[in-house]
Amino acid sequence: MRAVLQRVSQASVTVGDEVVGAIGRGLLILLGIGVGDSEAEARLLAEKTANLRIFADEEGRFNRSLLDIGGEALVVSQFTLYADTRRGRRPSFSNAAPPEIAAPLVDVFASELRRLGVAVNTGRFGAMMRVALVNDGPVTILLDSVIFREPRNQH
Repeated sequence: MRAVLQRVSQASVTVGDEVVGAIGRGLLILLGIGVGDSEAEARLLAEKTANLRIFADEEGRFNRSLLDIGGEALVVSQFTLYADTRRGRRPSFSNAAPPEIAAPLVDVFASELRRLGVAVNTGRFGAMMRVALVNDGPVTILLDSVIFREPRNQH
């Protein structure tokens, strides 16, 4: 499971002419579900997302989490995070989970954020969406559940 976290002062997602989700200060989360991902990864990434200290304190240091600032989250499914561009010129998406597996895991991720105390809005799974944001910083962080299984480099 992969998540691109973008710290924002505001963000919204539109389908057709309808705004289906919008937030103020918080995180726009582009979430990709991979083949083999499970509820365990969804819960792990949600917990990491809610508690990751990427918001500034009074001294301008990254010392506050989404929970600490009472921020919101806008979760947008994004299968293209699993694009494989190693061969040819057209990306392959064979490593992305099929919709019948991915959609429920996006819901688990969003539900876990809510359970942790984050106000969550979402895009519409499978729809052609237009995402608008004001990136604050800019701060953009990539989370990949595969990395959490690896030992930390001790250098």
